[in-house]
Amino acid sequence: MKIVELPIEFEFNGQKNHIYPSLIILNNELTLVDTGYTDFLTLISKEISKNGYEIKRLKNIIITHYDDDHIGSLYDFKEKYPWINIIASEIESKYISGAMKSERLIQAEEMLKNMSNEETEFGKWFIQQLKNLKHVSIDEKVHDGDMILDNKCRVVATPGHTSGHISLYFPSLKSVITGDAAVNENHELTIANPCFCLNIEEAEKSLRKIKNLKAKTYYCYHGGKVTL
Repeated sequence: MKIVELPIEFEFNGQKNHIYPSLIILNNELTLVDTGYTDFLTLISKEISKNGYEIKRLKNIIITHYDDDHIGSLYDFKEKYPWINIIASEIESKYISGAMKSERLIQAEEMLKNMSNEETEFGKWFIQQLKNLKHVSIDEKVHDGDMILDNKCRVVATPGHTSGHISLYFPSLKSVITGDAAVNENHELTIANPCFCLNIEEAEKSLRKIKNLKAKTYYCYHGGKVTL
């Protein structure tokens, strides 16, 4: 088993940006963690191929949480590769499937009320992006402490950024895939976008929780991997 970082470069507002989904290889089968923004299927597929793996071996997609940069292309993956098993926490599943209005959309609508005129345009655009996300049913709903992927991976509940956020711990690899529970800033693990955390105190606890795992490598979706 191994974890491969997939650096995805894209342009936003005229600037180059990066995200770092993770690819887990186990028994010649692939598991992708998070799917980037809408229309990122081709970018991610190319990066998988560049690393020498065939997309037809993609068995699972694990979603750490429902934000648009993590689930944007989930619908496209499921449409193109219907055999894929989609895994998420039970809490996040309600938002990803559309059974409940997402916490992020509620937050964005509340923030819009207090935005300046200069910020309002972006606020409205962001809300529309969230509303445009296509809902997808979750095949496998997981909880804190569950062992998945042939018992090689432990689900770690890391709420704060969103209420049902999960990270993934691989004891045999001494590695953690953090999602947005941690971001790599100058080779340090810090809270991702604290001003958008739904519960900053929970986010701080979750960051301590994954640090206390004392892993050697932390795969951060934003900033890339940190090796301690």
